[in-house]
Amino acid sequence: MKDIANYALDALKKAGADKALCSAEKGRTDEFNIEANTFTLLRTTFTDSLHLKALVGGRKGVTVINKLDFASIVEAAQNCVALAKSSEPDEAEDIAPLVENMDFDFTDGEPDITGLFNRSKEYLEQVRDELPKIMIEGFSSSCSSKKGVYVNSNGVCFAEKRNYYSFNSMFVGKDGEKSSSFNYDGAVLKDMGARFIDSGMHRQLLEEAEKSINPRSVDEKFTGKIIVTPACADLIWETILQNFISDRPMIEGTSRWKDALGTQVASDKLTFRAAPHHPQIIRGHQCTQDGFRIQDIDFIKDGILKSFALSLYGANKTGKPLVPTASYNMEVLAGDTPLDEIIKSVDRGILLNRFSGGSPGASGDISGVAKNSFLILDGNISDALQETMISFNILDALKNITAISQERVTNGQTVLPWCCLDGITVSGK
Repeated sequence: MKDIANYALDALKKAGADKALCSAEKGRTDEFNIEANTFTLLRTTFTDSLHLKALVGGRKGVTVINKLDFASIVEAAQNCVALAKSSEPDEAEDIAPLVENMDFDFTDGEPDITGLFNRSKEYLEQVRDELPKIMIEGFSSSCSSKKGVYVNSNGVCFAEKRNYYSFNSMFVGKDGEKSSSFNYDGAVLKDMGARFIDSGMHRQLLEEAEKSINPRSVDEKFTGKIIVTPACADLIWETILQNFISDRPMIEGTSRWKDALGTQVASDKLTFRAAPHHPQIIRGHQCTQDGFRIQDIDFIKDGILKSFALSLYGANKTGKPLVPTASYNMEVLAGDTPLDEIIKSVDRGILLNRFSGGSPGASGDISGVAKNSFLILDGNISDALQETMISFNILDALKNITAISQERVTNGQTVLPWCCLDGITVSGK
């Protein structure tokens, strides 16, 4: 792989690139698919990919191909440089300098395809025997093996090999003609040592789907609390990344936090960070697309905005610090309150497992539908809810965090607790 990557880098230079980078990857995925409780597919796919970037006088060209033979590489390099020469100059474009070169090996023996099949079969049998009102509408499990190399014309070279397993399940609770709203869940696993049903929140979500076959509606509008579960990571944590601290909102100037570094933006209970090196993170990377060694970074620490999530281009464009990390490997530090006590503290609110709504605007206003969720009354989890509208401003809600649970859940990509937010508008009929 290093030979392929360096050959591509040399081809970019010969084609006229002033600066260049190349990442090459080979992968194999063995996958089982299940429909209606029956194995329907076993397939093995092989993937080759080559990502090229050329800079010519501050102009950028990017080409991606799925062939690794030398003739295809030369042609792709020439096309990449031609694209660069025809583009508009942008002084913010650059590549990483040489700091250190490293090789990483996260493989652990040969892929265990037999173990993957046995765990998948076991999962179906457990759901059938222990959760008779659950229907698995779709299920897939896979083992992925990948090896890749990143090089650039400044001498940077990172090589990585990794094996990991994953599963994804879509399911409903069903009793005769009645059924719950569908839900889905999955996890990334290091090996086949644990049962799928015991991964993350999976068993809990299955049990809750059974309890959601006969949901109730909220009869009136009220303002209360929501407890955001780890299964609902996109509502809060991904919104923070996408709307307030990453390249796009910072470059466009739409982020309400663009001048807030070092100030209080959330409750002092909150520490939110990128943690690609966390021991429970299985699917991560060691090198950014820019060519920097990935680091763990605090975005918000004790409620204080400590860092943005800016790439090299974003940093050059905004004048803010570069942040070499994998922001999708999110971690929220555990709080000091047991989940049971958090639930008891809610007079009226919602245990929120899934949210469906449009992307929030620059103001931070969020409005959408709570799904697969439960009503909390007088400190107790009550009935499953029909799809119910909720609305709030995320910037206000972050300052109104009343508690973060001691308990946390990992799905192999994130490590998250339950988080209670106040001041949420729940719209009944």
